[in-house]
Amino acid sequence: MKRHGILAAASLSAMAAAMPALAAEIDMRSKIDAVTVYPDAATVTRLAEVDMPAGASTLVFKGLPMNLDPASLRVTSEAGARLAIGAVEARVAPVEGRQPDGAIELRLKQLRSEREGWQVTIDALAAKLAMIGNYSKIEPQKLAAGEKALDIGQWNAAFDMVGAAHAKAGDELRSAKAKARDLDEEIKTLTAARERPAGRAGAGRNVVVEIEAGAAAPAKISLTYRVAGAGWRAVYDARLDSQKPALEWVRRAAVSQRTGEDWGDVALAVSTVRATGGAQAPEVETQRLVFWEPPPIAMSMGGRKKAARRSHAEADAAREAAPALAPAAPRPAPMVQAEETQASVEAGAFQATFRIPGRVTLAGDGATKTLRIAAANVTPALSVRASPSIEEAAYLSARFTLDEEAPILAGDVNLFRDGVFAGVAPVKLTAPGDAVDLGFGVDDRVKVSRAPVRRKENEPTWFGQTKVDTREFKTVVRNLHTFPVKVSVTDRVPISENSAIVVETLNVTTPPTEKQVGDKRGVMGWTFDLGPNETKELRLAWRTKWPGEREVETVEGGR
Repeated sequence: MKRHGILAAASLSAMAAAMPALAAEIDMRSKIDAVTVYPDAATVTRLAEVDMPAGASTLVFKGLPMNLDPASLRVTSEAGARLAIGAVEARVAPVEGRQPDGAIELRLKQLRSEREGWQVTIDALAAKLAMIGNYSKIEPQKLAAGEKALDIGQWNAAFDMVGAAHAKAGDELRSAKAKARDLDEEIKTLTAARERPAGRAGAGRNVVVEIEAGAAAPAKISLTYRVAGAGWRAVYDARLDSQKPALEWVRRAAVSQRTGEDWGDVALAVSTVRATGGAQAPEVETQRLVFWEPPPIAMSMGGRKKAARRSHAEADAAREAAPALAPAAPRPAPMVQAEETQASVEAGAFQATFRIPGRVTLAGDGATKTLRIAAANVTPALSVRASPSIEEAAYLSARFTLDEEAPILAGDVNLFRDGVFAGVAPVKLTAPGDAVDLGFGVDDRVKVSRAPVRRKENEPTWFGQTKVDTREFKTVVRNLHTFPVKVSVTDRVPISENSAIVVETLNVTTPPTEKQVGDKRGVMGWTFDLGPNETKELRLAWRTKWPGEREVETVEGGR
């Protein structure tokens, strides 16, 4: 027996020597070092330092966001010895819950107590309303005390008393129910926050990296991945000094994220690339023309009811599944300007990336952080624009061109005119070198009026006669400034897309400087310089003809 035991031990030793050593598993303590945010996603780079043993090892990055894209995982390393990176794998791993927050528990207790108090008020007001309702059902002649009937002259007073009491109690009940609903929403929100870890939902991911070192040495490991739930939008400030004139154009990036992890003290950049969109143009399929077929015979009443119930149920489910819209961020009030840090821009042929200076912290709770990324000073061309057929007012407009490498992305512009906040306006995607037009509010020193001069409409006396409608308008523009201004007026005549309806512009019309504005048929423009206290008069007249037995209407829109 002793000899057999010695042989078995020798065999096991030989097998162990022949087999490769099992890879050591190392839990990596990593920190987010850099983030690049796209309009619809973000790329996160984590750094970790580790003393690598010689041979094969398995590095495990735990607790990463569930919504990271496994296909985007990339690992790089620097070490004092040769390293070979093998397989990189993302695994689903449950995320441990956390203990309830004491402050949340205390607030929930207060809210529930307050909610019970309002429920008592609601019940009391409902009983009061019911009593008033019962009182209102009593016949007026029975309202007086004793056996004497209520005088008919007092009926209106009784009616008013019942109505006023009912209205007052109803208002109080509605107010109490609204307060109860608000408390219910707050209780629901705090309960949800207590029951799940902040920024995470149920499970996360572990990223496993197989690596082999030629010798034991310290190493720096970099893990990069793309994650959904983040984005940024362009916001701009346009500060106009109308006296010089001069305009400061400030770019800002409004960044927010709900990726499941906080970004603390990271190097942040924002890029114009859309990370999750399609990579190539869609295929165009053949389009066929077929004869229209009538719909099948209508369903029975029972079938229609079932379909209606199903439709309502589907609509309700869709409304419940739809995410709630995030409340719009409040507009910043005008403040004294301070020096701001500014990003550096790296512009290529197809994209631009703005690198924010310093380090940035952004929580994963969806809060928006607005960062200044670029600024430019330009000399705008000022003019006054009016559309008197819509509104008899003149608006100050600034037209400028930015000499920048990056395009202007679509977004909102906060407008400041001579240091005063003038409102918010949208700006569309604008390529470098293209002109931008912005309005800066009403110019009260340019007066615009538009009045009808003539309208003549014949009434046909027999069938088949042509009906004619002639209209003429006069627009008057007056400059009350002490300096000349450039004025652009836009007006319109109706167009016809039916050969039976004929529209003619009459000779009395002041010749426009632009016969078609913005590719819009029927819309024309007049541009002119107006000196101090000078007045300009414009005429616009047209005639419309159509068959007398028909009626016409004016419809907005169209090209």
